Amino acid sequence: MKIYKRIRMLLTCLMMPLVMSACGDKTGDLPNPVPDPDPDPDPVPEFHYVYEQGTAGYEVYRIPAIVKSKGEVLLAFAEARKLRSNGDSGDIDLVVKRSTDNGETWGSQIKIWDDGANTCGNPVPIVDDKGRIHLLMTWNHGEDKWSSLTTGTGKDTRRAYYCYSDDEGVTWSSPVEITGDIKDASWDWYGTGPVHGIQLRNGNHRGRLIAPNYFTIRENGAVQDYAHVAYSDDYGVTWKAGAPTPSGDVGECSVAELPDGRLLLNMRTSDGFYRKQSFSNDGGKSWSDPVVMAMQLDAKCQGSLLAIGDALYLSHASAATRSNMTIRRSGDKGESWDDKLLVYSGNSGYSDMVQLSADKIALFYEGGKKRYTDGLDFKIITISSIK
Repeated sequence: MKIYKRIRMLLTCLMMPLVMSACGDKTGDLPNPVPDPDPDPDPVPEFHYVYEQGTAGYEVYRIPAIVKSKGEVLLAFAEARKLRSNGDSGDIDLVVKRSTDNGETWGSQIKIWDDGANTCGNPVPIVDDKGRIHLLMTWNHGEDKWSSLTTGTGKDTRRAYYCYSDDEGVTWSSPVEITGDIKDASWDWYGTGPVHGIQLRNGNHRGRLIAPNYFTIRENGAVQDYAHVAYSDDYGVTWKAGAPTPSGDVGECSVAELPDGRLLLNMRTSDGFYRKQSFSNDGGKSWSDPVVMAMQLDAKCQGSLLAIGDALYLSHASAATRSNMTIRRSGDKGESWDDKLLVYSGNSGYSDMVQLSADKIALFYEGGKKRYTDGLDFKIITISSIK
């Protein structure tokens, strides 16, 4: 019996290293308490909504536009829509929020235009060199939808209006109709912007205010869309219409002034998943035939141009669906757009940009985890990260 016990103890001692080794192998299969970094992280860990759905009595906010005043105040404009189900029609009010600390905090919501159950929207803010903030907008009867407005069968038509602020966006003048000045009688749907406009800084048309707009017209029984700009040479007292693009299938557009004095118009298209652009040599009175920008994959959605020095920046939903909010950079006057930054890979739609400082811009865009209309997000982007 003693011999048996000694043999058993010896076998136990011989087996212990194997057991411990096996246990060591098992611990290698246990989950790592510190997970490895995500190889493809979401560029936006959280949203900084200036406007969020379901707040202040509105089901949804859409159509962002943003500018910085001469007094360094950021003004973030939006359409405040009472009912999401009404889409672009129905009871829509035009609102703005102000920030005096470069977007760290935002003041209370200011209602610029409320016309009862009618539609007030499509903001195009322009800051001039004297400090006045000009604002072009469009109106339609609340019961009219896109289909009736593009076929001339609605209760009314799309109308253009203008107002301004001389106190950094705190108060606004009463909207004045300018439809007859900038919209041809044969045009049906009409949309100002929606995006910021510009004041020309150089050349023969220095000081001109320019609002990028678009419209539809019926051609051979079909609805066709074109882009053009409205402009003012007397600081908003009067407005005129520039000629449309020579060909159609282009809509919502954004404009920038190039270092050589030309203007660049970048446009949403209706005939493919890409953007188009056109140039003007006469301050927006006429445009070259739009050219397809095949490298600008686009969701048939609005976008925004911003000129900083010799560079151009374009923000848009760079996908076949409304997602992949991207900022592109061109250093050769819009000929190529090789540099880019993916800001948010998820649901995203309309956008606008504003320069904050020498090395930073802000992106104000529609984005969300469930849908792109969850809110209007504000993101500060370092310019050097767009590469």
